[in-house]
Amino acid sequence: MADTILVVVEQREGKLNRVSWETLTAGQAIAAQTGWPLEAAVVGSNIGSIAGEVAGKKVGKVYAVESAKLDPYTPDGFAHALKQFLSARKPRLVLMPHTYQVRDFAPKLATALGRVLISDCVGYKHEGGRLLFTRQMFQGKFAADVSFSGEPTWFVTFQNGAFRGDKVEAGAAAAPIETVQADVPDGVVRNKPHETFKEAKQAVDLTQAEIIVAVGRGIKEQKNIELAKQLAEALGGEIAASRPICDAGWLPMDRQIGSSGQTVAPKLYLALGISGAIQHIVGMKGSRTIVAINKDAEAPIFEIADYAAVGNLFEIVPPLIEEVKKAKGA
Repeated sequence: MADTILVVVEQREGKLNRVSWETLTAGQAIAAQTGWPLEAAVVGSNIGSIAGEVAGKKVGKVYAVESAKLDPYTPDGFAHALKQFLSARKPRLVLMPHTYQVRDFAPKLATALGRVLISDCVGYKHEGGRLLFTRQMFQGKFAADVSFSGEPTWFVTFQNGAFRGDKVEAGAAAAPIETVQADVPDGVVRNKPHETFKEAKQAVDLTQAEIIVAVGRGIKEQKNIELAKQLAEALGGEIAASRPICDAGWLPMDRQIGSSGQTVAPKLYLALGISGAIQHIVGMKGSRTIVAINKDAEAPIFEIADYAAVGNLFEIVPPLIEEVKKAKGA
């Protein structure tokens, strides 16, 4: 399997994490530039349907790494199964989405194999026959291009929003699927998972939202957040906020976007009264379309916005809500 790129997609409880399509897009791009074959792997139990879903994309082969002891997910089980699988096949490059689950087991896996992991990348370059991976430094103020100095297998995780999941190429025909039975002996898995933790009943995974309406200091008062909620409801999206809003307790912390909150890449991101501090921008700049409303024409958010409205959000948002409702009713 020399010089092969392997994308390990993420599934949990029988559902494919859509961020996996972004990583597969990255794999297809790197494969096109390097000429290396691209394959994919799914890890878990009873994952045939997910493997079939991935096989519909432009990959040479899909591996279903199966074991009953891989459900539910544990870092011990996944690291052990993937160590077996990768040791036998020895791909040059392993790509994974930078999710909570991958962050949990990937360092353990790379260490077990004595290899290096470059995590949370936002892009890559192929220069002079060498791959460089871009990471943000100092809360997005700088970007560093990092290369591998050790022997393969190399491990890379890509940040949510670094690539467009909707740009993943479909295959001309379904890729072959090979089921690999993982041997996970008793005693390998040292913990017993409980229910998936959520901070509160209203906790939401904003990384999965396709439309987000986010509010900043320009909303002025907590009661005015209701206006943003109405817009989010009309659009069928989620409400979110910059850090000052969550620090003030106006919205729960699980709604915070930015370097100390969630990193998102929705199809549509509406920023209401958000100035655009770098700590916020690093959490949402991968959004497909960014619409910003701010009365300050010099607000940094306008530098990355696709559409900008300079004005009072309290004058702009109410008619916008009405127009959205009319369009949906038409």
